[in-house]
Amino acid sequence: MSAPDQLADLLSKSSRAVVFTGAGISTESGIPDFRSPGGVWSKMKPIYFQDFVASIEQRRESWNRVFNRSAGWTGAAPNEGHHTVTHWVETGKISHVITQNVDNLHQDSGTPADKVIELHGNATYAKCLDCHQRYEIEALRSRWEVGDDITCERCGGLIKTATISFGQPMPEVQMTAATEASEACDLFIVLGSSLVVYPAAGLPILAKQCGAKLVIINREPTELDEMADLVLHSEIGPLLRDTRARMIQ
Repeated sequence: MSAPDQLADLLSKSSRAVVFTGAGISTESGIPDFRSPGGVWSKMKPIYFQDFVASIEQRRESWNRVFNRSAGWTGAAPNEGHHTVTHWVETGKISHVITQNVDNLHQDSGTPADKVIELHGNATYAKCLDCHQRYEIEALRSRWEVGDDITCERCGGLIKTATISFGQPMPEVQMTAATEASEACDLFIVLGSSLVVYPAAGLPILAKQCGAKLVIINREPTELDEMADLVLHSEIGPLLRDTRARMIQ
């Protein structure tokens, strides 16, 4: 049985699937990943949350990266993988999309925001660290251009992109939602994650322990491959496109 046929068979038998996405789905849109050779962190060191809060120089460097698009997180378009996931959300086959990505591509492809659980935040807007007021990135550009320390107009707190930085606590609401979705699903599909970053990488384990089938689709092997019901080393977009075609027939 071909890879699309195997995945289509599992999806056809599922009534409440969950998709879990990592950098691998977005590299097919031209967004670099983080940890591989040539990835984001091989070109520049991450700025830890504590350093961002403590140092105006580190905040300045962080905003330089945002407005110079050094990390390459924004400006890309969704690919076949994102669009196929959206289709399955719309048809009710997938209940939630849990993502480690910060690029907003699931929402850009049409998946409703309330179906996307962002474990590591979102790089397309900013928030005050104190009162959580949302700010659009471009609305802050003029303050960056004149060298201001970008602070909240409402409460004076520090503003930061709405991503979860190293050293920053994981978002409790999103982690709770992801845990509940993982416990309730009958099929958990990993798309493009190396499954090395915890606590997020514990979610497929939880789903499996609660009785779900586990599918891992990633170019490279992961530490959880042995517990999976199906492991496919494949490009995500073409595989999902072909799987969708099988399910329509």
